[in-house]
Amino acid sequence: MRIRIVDAFTDRPFAGNPAGVLLLDAFPDDDRLQRVALEVNHSETAFAHRLPAGGEADWALRWFTPATEVAMCGHATLATAHVLHTTGVHEGPVRFATRSGVLTATPSEDGAITLDFPTAPLTPVQTLAGVAEALGAEPRTVLDTGPNIGDLLVEVADEKTVRGLAPDLTALAAHSERGVIATARAEDPARGYDYVSRCFFPNVGIDEDPVTGSAHTALAPFWSERLGRPDLTGLQASSRSGRVRTELRGGRTLLSGHAVTVIDGELLV
Repeated sequence: MRIRIVDAFTDRPFAGNPAGVLLLDAFPDDDRLQRVALEVNHSETAFAHRLPAGGEADWALRWFTPATEVAMCGHATLATAHVLHTTGVHEGPVRFATRSGVLTATPSEDGAITLDFPTAPLTPVQTLAGVAEALGAEPRTVLDTGPNIGDLLVEVADEKTVRGLAPDLTALAAHSERGVIATARAEDPARGYDYVSRCFFPNVGIDEDPVTGSAHTALAPFWSERLGRPDLTGLQASSRSGRVRTELRGGRTLLSGHAVTVIDGELLV
């Protein structure tokens, strides 16, 4: 099997979020997919195969962390679309059949790819006992992000607080299905982003995800309501860092970014 490593939500190598991408003739058994994802050992590895013409989708797509299969992943979807377009395997918009429904990826002339994802339903929750201690910061707002994402979205005081977080990941794991998205308004929007975030997902084997497309389906409605604009740019302030342009369209959220292939090789076993 041919395997590629793609840095997503960045226009330069060794930044953004790396994902493994494998284009297959069909999906092997789940144990095989999980073992490959563990060997790749990035936050997600995407597996895709072409579907028969004339259906509602062009490719079937699944995503695995080193520990488990997930219901939605933005950066590995972007990485897969990037591989399809840069290799000439697929031209124009591509429709992926996934556990989260049909997701579309559309390339633009500047090389960016726009993903069309379902907007996360945000439900306010009372601050759970122990969240502040586990996260290492006092929450201003806490929301549940719904079943596709399975996170708590936690607003904290400011950008400096987000950047300085050093959470107790073992304690944090008890408070949500996947993990916690911590966010705050940008200190200086003139720097080219409107809000910052960091994402901690201990329940799926990811201490901190570098750039999380799926999280932005929750961040987009949260910040669009507060900032009064449907079009925003989020900075995920991990050590690798990356920017996600978001456009809120009611029940759908558009996520845009670039990607760079950094490794192209062959899986021998």
